[in-house]
Amino acid sequence: MSEDRHINFQLMRERILAETGEPEVRTPNKYWRSLEELADAPEFREFVEREYPQAAEEWNDPFERRTFLKLMGASLALAGLSGCAFQAPEKIVPYVKQPEGTPGKALFFATASTVGGIATPLLARSNEGRPTKVEGNPDHPNSRNGDPLDRGSSATDIFAQASILSLYDPDRSQTTMFREGARPWTTFVGEIRTALDEQRPKQGSGLRFLTETVTSPSLAAQLKGILTEFPQAKWHQYEPVNNDNARAGAITAFGQPVHTIYDFSKADRILSLDADFLAAHPGTLRYARDFAARRRITNGKKEMSRLYVIETTPTTTGAAADHHWAIKPSEFLKAAAAVAAGVGLSGASKESSIEGLEAVARDLQQHKGTSIVIAGREAPPAVHALAHAMNAALGNVGKTVLYTDPIEASSVDQRQSLQELVSDIDAGKVEMLIIVGGNPVYNTPADLKLDKDRLFK
Repeated sequence: MSEDRHINFQLMRERILAETGEPEVRTPNKYWRSLEELADAPEFREFVEREYPQAAEEWNDPFERRTFLKLMGASLALAGLSGCAFQAPEKIVPYVKQPEGTPGKALFFATASTVGGIATPLLARSNEGRPTKVEGNPDHPNSRNGDPLDRGSSATDIFAQASILSLYDPDRSQTTMFREGARPWTTFVGEIRTALDEQRPKQGSGLRFLTETVTSPSLAAQLKGILTEFPQAKWHQYEPVNNDNARAGAITAFGQPVHTIYDFSKADRILSLDADFLAAHPGTLRYARDFAARRRITNGKKEMSRLYVIETTPTTTGAAADHHWAIKPSEFLKAAAAVAAGVGLSGASKESSIEGLEAVARDLQQHKGTSIVIAGREAPPAVHALAHAMNAALGNVGKTVLYTDPIEASSVDQRQSLQELVSDIDAGKVEMLIIVGGNPVYNTPADLKLDKDRLFK
């Protein structure tokens, strides 16, 4: 400290002492942290001697302090009691075989999730050998918008997001079971071979297979190979949400089943007949992407696409419609026929009490080749047939509507296939039933229920 600054502090100290009337106390210190320390007033001494502020004097009362501790202890106990849950004892053991990769660093694997035979490309993340998250695969062609350099939006649907939970299902089988007892895989293989050998002399007449919709070429080839080895065996397919109505409608329109693909990126006018193509339709991710792109006003476009929805049940697509009609199921076919008559289909009935359908038909006619009429899975076969006829009359086939062979390995009427299986079971013709995927005991119709009373009578 400089001499001048020291003299100034001394003068300030003398002035403070003069104002307070306190006697001067000489200290050996030459440096101070503040003017209060320099003055060494009684208030400053009291502040230094006390470690806490003035309100802390209440803590010296042992009764108040004890009360506080009681209340805090009780509140902590209640908080811990309400948040506790029984945890089963677990042992922490090292890996027998360490998973691939670096601990703490996620690995990603390309895979797919199927719903109704339609695959959704996915990218699964795995941490320490456990899958933790799935997202859309941006490198899959289905995620691109027609551009090989466009990596897509990497979208997934609700079914793909929920699929990871099935891997942690506590009821998921951990090993092969036989009458509630665990058996090794080799025992299962031996038992199944013995049962199949018994069917060889009969050419598999008592053998039946029940699967969900099969679109995998590998699985289809394996099943067809078994049917070649056992020519009297039968392969049945069933799942609760299927394409039976669409298949029947295509047979009415073309004489054979077909698979329909819609190009919403080229559609200016869309009529949805109970079709939730934005949320619950095969190919919904690509359809939603193309539909959204057509709704954007960019690159000089002055008009976005227009969506008409006629439906019997509220859907996500209906909520996004520009014009929406919610009607009774009993009026649905009449409404579709009225639009079909408006676009020029001969023989279609114009009788409908719903207003505004004539305007829809005129708008579709003004956009021939750039419109789409799509029917939903639950729509009656007659509505599907009308949708195919309207697309043909509007010149959409080959432009916004494309037809291919069925993607199913074996296109069948699934309810009829299940009916044949149940009839054979009731007649005692089925000696061995192999179920691959699905849960027919849970999701088959009440009149065709494959419960234990029917399977083990």
